[in-house]
Amino acid sequence: MQAVYNIAEICARHGITDVVLSPGSRSAPLTLAFARHPGLNVRVVPDERAAAFIGLGIAQAQRRAVALVCTSGTAGLNYAPAVAEAFFQQIPLVIFTADRPPEWIDQLDGQTIRQHNLYGAHAKGAFEFPVDTTHPDAKWYSARIVNEAINLAQAAPAGPVQVNVPLREPIYPKPGEEIQYEQDVKIIRDDADVPSNTFYAEAHAAPSYNDLLNRILVVVGQHISDSSLAEALKHFAHQSGATVVADSISNLSANIPTVMSQDIFLSSANEEFRESLRPSLLITLGKSLISKSLKLYLRKYPAEQQWHLQPHGGQVADVFRSLTKVIRTSPFVFLSDFAHEFSQEMRVQAMPYGKIWRRTNQQSSEFINHFFTDEAQPFNEFSAFRHALAALPETTALHLANSMAVRYANILGLPQSKQIEVFANRGTSGIDGCNSTAVGAALAQPERPVVLLTGDVAFFYDRNAFWHNYPVPNLRVVLFNNHGGGIFRIIDGPRQQPELEEFFETRQLLTAENTAKDFNLRYFPVSSFEELEAALPVFFAAETGAAILEVFTDSMTNAAFFEEYRAAVKQAFS
Repeated sequence: MQAVYNIAEICARHGITDVVLSPGSRSAPLTLAFARHPGLNVRVVPDERAAAFIGLGIAQAQRRAVALVCTSGTAGLNYAPAVAEAFFQQIPLVIFTADRPPEWIDQLDGQTIRQHNLYGAHAKGAFEFPVDTTHPDAKWYSARIVNEAINLAQAAPAGPVQVNVPLREPIYPKPGEEIQYEQDVKIIRDDADVPSNTFYAEAHAAPSYNDLLNRILVVVGQHISDSSLAEALKHFAHQSGATVVADSISNLSANIPTVMSQDIFLSSANEEFRESLRPSLLITLGKSLISKSLKLYLRKYPAEQQWHLQPHGGQVADVFRSLTKVIRTSPFVFLSDFAHEFSQEMRVQAMPYGKIWRRTNQQSSEFINHFFTDEAQPFNEFSAFRHALAALPETTALHLANSMAVRYANILGLPQSKQIEVFANRGTSGIDGCNSTAVGAALAQPERPVVLLTGDVAFFYDRNAFWHNYPVPNLRVVLFNNHGGGIFRIIDGPRQQPELEEFFETRQLLTAENTAKDFNLRYFPVSSFEELEAALPVFFAAETGAAILEVFTDSMTNAAFFEEYRAAVKQAFS
């Protein structure tokens, strides 16, 4: 088992500090190797689906690879949703799946499935650990592929990589037997050079280059918080007169003049107004967008040229169906360099286009503030969500669950000057690991407030996120419980169907009270604006500890209020 024990040492030498494992028998050699290693922080989470999302949350917060360890059989399959999310968010996970030896595959042996390349197209790579490592060549090979797997997971674009480890019995050490980690274990490092600045010549080669620069739109998708990039964007926008549009998950700082209310005003039916927003040059960076309105708009009113900035290899998405150039360089380098192209005269010529976007964005912000000042409004989740956002503590790591939570946040915007950093599982946009990802973040950054805003279906689907033995006093969960999949009463399509209630909404009568008791979380139930306002300061207080604030609303009332909002938007921007 020495080659197996060395896996933990290789991980530690590569800078991996955190391991999330789920108990099992076949994985015992891996478990013991990681658990006994002095340089690794190993956490046990029994539910593999929750474990993988917790690992993803840790990797997301720490911005480095995390190792996952599970036993054989369906255990590894339960990692799949988080693996897919990590693949599309480009988050490095190194997944060690214990397996039966190859001669027992398809022989009706217990906990045995076909585990080779278990995650298919949703992993960057899959490696098969040798079942017999007694020969020196096999031992060398085993260390080599672990190094390759870790390097591949962390190389841009980062992502998940599987190492399948077949293990023959006996798999447990004898009583009193110590595990040794070889200090001369093979380590291979892959420090890729930053791509050269070849984009500049390519930019000049674009057709009608000078004509493109009067109407530049920069769209920033999901991105980690990056102060250097934010400053480069700010400088570029100032020098060029370009307009920057972003989602709440783009994590741009508050001092950048950014359009973020596009979900409101792009619903306008005024054709002349919509045409006036069409860019000549679209520059894109980052990953996915929440704003469906923006995606649909730029598909219908495409730019003459679209340049996508991507500093590494990998697949490039043509989201707006207008992609003309992929520039393989750092967005920071590109924007800093490209800013020198613009004279004062060019900036003045670009100003009218930017003014249309900024003026409309300001009108949208004023509209939202006015819309929610009606004191006669019924208690509803949209308004309650706004109250919760406003009460967030400084420097919060805000996790937004999929479905309505992430959409509400994108419409409402975030509190300014609080240094809120936003996270969301928008690689696959699933609800299956929203709790677990937030728990992982809370474990990774115990000194920072971590807040999850979630709906009831996403919350109850992932309750096993709390089934572990690690305190998370910095975690707060705001649960909006309308006792069903309320989004289906709001989005067009299902809300018009007679089968809505039975086949689309997930009707349930659950509350989080017992979950809070089971996992020793403080519990705050509220059903009115008065109760909500009274609970929020206590709920978010540092001394409160891990807690759930459950906001009870009525699905029909929520849908009716959101329809009022839609009607008001249509009237204001038609």
